[in-house]
Amino acid sequence: MMSPHTLSAVIEKHIRQLCLTDFPCGRGSLRKTVDGAVETETEETDSLLDLLICPHSPWWHDASWSPQALTLRKLAVLSPERLHTDFIHKYFTTLRIVDEDVSVLDGGLLKFSKLEELVLSANRISEIPADNLPCTLKVLELRANRLSALNSLTSCTPPHLWYLGLGSNRLGSCQDTADLSGRHWPQLVCLDLGDCEFEDQRALLSALTTLPCLKTLVLEGNPFTLALSYPGLTVDTLPQLSCLDDSWIAPEERHRFKGLAKLSDVTVDQASVTVRVGRVKGIPDPLMSVDENAPDFPVVTYSYFITYEFLTDQTPVDLKVASESKCDTEHVTEDDSSDADPQLDKNCEREKSAPDTGELNPEEACCDIAPVSRHSTSKLTWSEHMDFSDTHVHTGRDLGGLKKFLNRGLYLRVEEEKVLSWPAASEDVAVAKPGRPVKEKKGGKERESPIKSGSTKDKSKDKKRKSVSELVQDAPVRRSLVSVHVPLQSLVRGDRKVDVLCDLGALHAESVVEATPTCEKDLEKKLKEENKKEDNDSKRRGGSGTAQKNTASSKGKGKAGREREADVVPACSSVCVRLQPATVALSVELEKWESESEARGLLHTKQNPKSAGTGGLN
Repeated sequence: MMSPHTLSAVIEKHIRQLCLTDFPCGRGSLRKTVDGAVETETEETDSLLDLLICPHSPWWHDASWSPQALTLRKLAVLSPERLHTDFIHKYFTTLRIVDEDVSVLDGGLLKFSKLEELVLSANRISEIPADNLPCTLKVLELRANRLSALNSLTSCTPPHLWYLGLGSNRLGSCQDTADLSGRHWPQLVCLDLGDCEFEDQRALLSALTTLPCLKTLVLEGNPFTLALSYPGLTVDTLPQLSCLDDSWIAPEERHRFKGLAKLSDVTVDQASVTVRVGRVKGIPDPLMSVDENAPDFPVVTYSYFITYEFLTDQTPVDLKVASESKCDTEHVTEDDSSDADPQLDKNCEREKSAPDTGELNPEEACCDIAPVSRHSTSKLTWSEHMDFSDTHVHTGRDLGGLKKFLNRGLYLRVEEEKVLSWPAASEDVAVAKPGRPVKEKKGGKERESPIKSGSTKDKSKDKKRKSVSELVQDAPVRRSLVSVHVPLQSLVRGDRKVDVLCDLGALHAESVVEATPTCEKDLEKKLKEENKKEDNDSKRRGGSGTAQKNTASSKGKGKAGREREADVVPACSSVCVRLQPATVALSVELEKWESESEARGLLHTKQNPKSAGTGGLN
């Protein structure tokens, strides 16, 4: 008995579902005879065919797995006597078995001796025995399987094969490159290697040049397609190519890259990615509810910056050393206070679970992801529109790691840094003491010294004029306001640039959290002072007036008191304003050579750095 996961078992199941011997197919008592006998109990041939074709018919079957399936059912109505097992197997020229959990390509496929097209996409096939493929095969599609080598397929390839689809498989070894030579595929016209793991561009192109009939090629999704030299090097190396990655190669494009393949000294396996952080809007003002009665010190300053993690070309050991040196040069404390917005804490939970060392969180940096490092923009003070205009060019030769990183995406965070500044210890004594009234005892009575409030005011001004250099700053306290994930898979699939306006949602400053309790306290204090003043006035009048005033005072609390509340509440409510969603403008661009002259110019600059001038990337 065949395994349910073999290819021949799945095909035989589809053939049985055609019901070639059951009504309305095959021979049956309800079919109309030639001489018209028992006409009342028979069906016309056209009516039987309609039962096969009509989508609402109970005898309709999905025949998308082969174009011959429906015509075979019609033949079972018109000439049922021709249907036998060998005829059925030889009748099929196209089979499309997609996403049906096939894991074994067995010898039962050889029964389909006239098969020309075989599509086996999205299955679990890990090996293709060439001996089990019909020699008549012209199209073989194996996309999205579990192939990791081609040696079993190249042992005896179908001689007439002109299309081979190997995309989305784990192919990319040196042996796989060697197995793609013209010696194995002399008639190959179309080759799909998209989304595989080929990294050595020159070696692969060298093998593909031996395919004499190759006209159409799909390579996007491989690590080497992220390099600066792609697609220029491929266009120039394969002059017979007509279509690359579903795009026709124009004569102008071929002319622009002419001669690029002869530049042997140029580095072709290096990628360059430019990340630009633009304008940030919607960050709440941290000083929107500053208490006017707050002391002069400490002086609190806020600054904001954007951080994101990007692939680094360092080894894990070098990355650890670099991160440790970063921690030594900059001492920063993380603020995990409970007054932050719970939703923001949820968004940043994964980042905050590890110290800010510049290295990716171990939970995120699994073994399949290359090491990353954290990059920060410059720090800006708060404004409604903070334009960071930060541009950073990331270069590297780990193309496989870059592909995995882009498929994962980029994590961007908006961070706030708070710094408390205090007067130096020596200055604090000299400034603070004269600013207070000094009391002297004389004759058992206390009296204030001649230093009056005006002197205190002058000293306060002097204190405010102290330069920043005379203040001692505490260690910066950082907190992550929000984090966002930016998908970058489109760069792997052929796009050159990703422009996105990241929606961060509504953010809340630290001071806003305390605004409501402060408003309530101020309102309660003001009402108590007014009630106390009214009580004092009523006591001065005395007698019945007191009772009458008490009654009026109670009424006043109900009406006038509410009016006073209405006068106060709006002032507090203005602090807790409705916040607009915060946004960050981000651009990630994959750099490419646009011509052979551009590559030659970069090579000339590399060989003669003095002639390049003093300009360069920051």
